[in-house]
Amino acid sequence: MMAGSMLNQSLPHISVCIPTYKRPALLDRCLGALQGQECSGFTYSITVVDNDINGSASETVQCRQSRSAVVIRYDIEPEQNISLTRNRAIGNSHGEFIAFIDDDEFPEPNWLQKLFDVSRRFSADGVLGPVMPYFEGTPPVWLVKSGLCLRKSFQTGTRLNNPRYFRAGNLLFSRHIVEGENLWFDPSFGRTGGEDADFLGRMVRQGRTFVWCDEAVVHEEVPEERQTRSYHLRRAMIRGLTSATPGLLLSRGTLKSVVAVIAYTVSLPVLLVAGHHLFMRYLVKDCDHLAKLFAYCGVKLVRERTF
Repeated sequence: MMAGSMLNQSLPHISVCIPTYKRPALLDRCLGALQGQECSGFTYSITVVDNDINGSASETVQCRQSRSAVVIRYDIEPEQNISLTRNRAIGNSHGEFIAFIDDDEFPEPNWLQKLFDVSRRFSADGVLGPVMPYFEGTPPVWLVKSGLCLRKSFQTGTRLNNPRYFRAGNLLFSRHIVEGENLWFDPSFGRTGGEDADFLGRMVRQGRTFVWCDEAVVHEEVPEERQTRSYHLRRAMIRGLTSATPGLLLSRGTLKSVVAVIAYTVSLPVLLVAGHHLFMRYLVKDCDHLAKLFAYCGVKLVRERTF
C-alpha cells in the first residue's frame, strides 16, 4: 500500500514531523520523498513547522499540498528555537505514533514501514535509524576518508542507552511516551542543539526503550559549506558543550576528557604526517573533549549554533 493520507480508523496513524528553517528546496525534496512511502498496517500524514516567523516555507508546502495524496499540515513557530519548533510539531501531530525527519534529509521509500515494523517486532517505545551523508558536489578526499560525516550504526533490534547516539533526524516513537510530560524538547537547548539527546536520554531514564533499525535509511544533505575544516571544528565545540554537565568539575567525565585531550594533542603531529584525514578526525575529537572540559567548569567556548 502507498500514500497513507486516507485516515483508516482501524489502523494506527503516524504523524511525520518536519521542523524547517529557510531551506525551501531541501524541504520540497523531503516532502516529495515522503509522498510514496510504503505503509502496510498504518496510515500517515505530514506536519511541517516553520521556524521562520516570515513563513518562508509556506509557498513550498502549499505547492505540495495542492497535489499531495498525503495530508500535509503547516504551522509557524515564531521564536527561533529548534526545541520549541519540535514541541509545536508534537502539539500539531495526530495518531498513535510520531516520527521526526529533518528538512535537509530525504528517506528511502520503505523508511516508515521499517521503523513501524521494528517498533512492533521489539515492542519498543521508539526506534532510531541511520542517517547517511549525501554530498553536494565532490567532497574533499580527507573528509570522506576521515568518516566525520558517518554516524555509528547498529544491528537491527539493538537497544540504545547511550545519549551520544540519540538524534531526532530519523526517529519514530509512540505518542504515549510524551503524554503527561511537562517538558518535551527542552528550550534551553534550542539555540545550541542537543535537544534530541536530552529528550531521549530523559525518556530512557524513565524506563522507555529505544531500539535501532538499520534498514530504515534517510539521507542527509552535506552542502559545500559543511565540507570544511572550520565547520567540523565548530560542530565539535557545540557537541562538547551540549554533552557536558556544568559544575561537575570533579567527575568521571572530567577525568575521561582530560586523558583524551592529552592523548589526542600529543598524537596530532604524528597523525598529520600519517594522513590529513587522521589528523582531522582526532583534532575534532580533541576539540570535542576540550569544549566539554570548559563546560564542566562552567565556561562556554561557544554560545549557540550559528551554522
